[in-house]
Amino acid sequence: MLVLWSLGVVVLWDLFLLGMTLRYHAACCQTAFPCPEHRAEIPGRIAHMVQMMHHAVVGYEPFFDVRLLVFPEFAHAAPTMALDDLREKLAVELPGESLDPYIKACRELGCFVWTGTFLERDPVYPDVVFNTTCLVGPAGLLAKYRKVNPWVPWEVHASPHDIAEYPEDPFPVVETEIGRLGAAICYDWLFPETIRELAFKGAEVLVRVSAYMDPWGATPPMDWWTLFNRARAAENTACVVACNQGASLSGYPPFSWPGGSMIVDHDGRIVSQADPGEGEKIVVGPVDVGAVRDARTRRRGHDMRSHLRRNMHGLSPGPGLDPATEHPITSDSLEARLSRAKGQLPDQQ
Repeated sequence: MLVLWSLGVVVLWDLFLLGMTLRYHAACCQTAFPCPEHRAEIPGRIAHMVQMMHHAVVGYEPFFDVRLLVFPEFAHAAPTMALDDLREKLAVELPGESLDPYIKACRELGCFVWTGTFLERDPVYPDVVFNTTCLVGPAGLLAKYRKVNPWVPWEVHASPHDIAEYPEDPFPVVETEIGRLGAAICYDWLFPETIRELAFKGAEVLVRVSAYMDPWGATPPMDWWTLFNRARAAENTACVVACNQGASLSGYPPFSWPGGSMIVDHDGRIVSQADPGEGEKIVVGPVDVGAVRDARTRRRGHDMRSHLRRNMHGLSPGPGLDPATEHPITSDSLEARLSRAKGQLPDQQ
């Protein structure tokens, strides 16, 4: 009996050490497609991105074990049309045939991918379009994240916040063999509450699927891209894998897209980054989940998750953007909601 107990302790200790030493590489795969006009263009884009997955995993194999790949927002489609046109011309259902090539590639390569965003239609919500990224692995679809904070006033697609009694988890965190993964999209990252929601659910790797435009890219003095990626990593003791759009002004007007995709460690250090500027690029960097787990276990100082004095903040109820009450959302109805939200702020009354 003592021998069996000792063997059990050894096995548990080995599993503990394995978890504390989990380290691999991630690849941010910037795309530079022009803005699509119809969903018929999407399969060709997917085929190209699957090819990029092979480039990243196979090409870097002599140097790095690439297990996680991330693509940018708008990689499949962007909300640049009227909502009716988005549903009719660009939106797809998820899961569906759009994910099959990614699943096949993940099985072949033994990796996981947070896809670039799709415009998603769901028969459960017939008047709604979501901006959605999917986590896919060798076993298939593992999670969908629907953008909670659309970039208003330009993006009029819906948020889960706009669905009364939304029944799904708006902030999914998935346990995988490469760590606990959670994602959010672009403008979501300017809201510390959104990313902290993922961190409090245990996310160790925070993924940013993004289309962040100039002048808020990776170049001083307005390098919000770098600022918020590093801050969210440090304040949540989590790795950040942030992939940004690399399209040109002519491809995705009216903005230019500065790329600068990066991997950031749990102390906010940039460990790998693409040069700022438009263009299709792959940047590979280490993701040290073991270091995240060690820091979260060891620290009594600078452990902001456990040090949060929740009862002092009173974030709800309070000023903020009300959910949409009618669908489809229009630019006029969105502007009215924005005006009401601004009028609730104490300094604007």
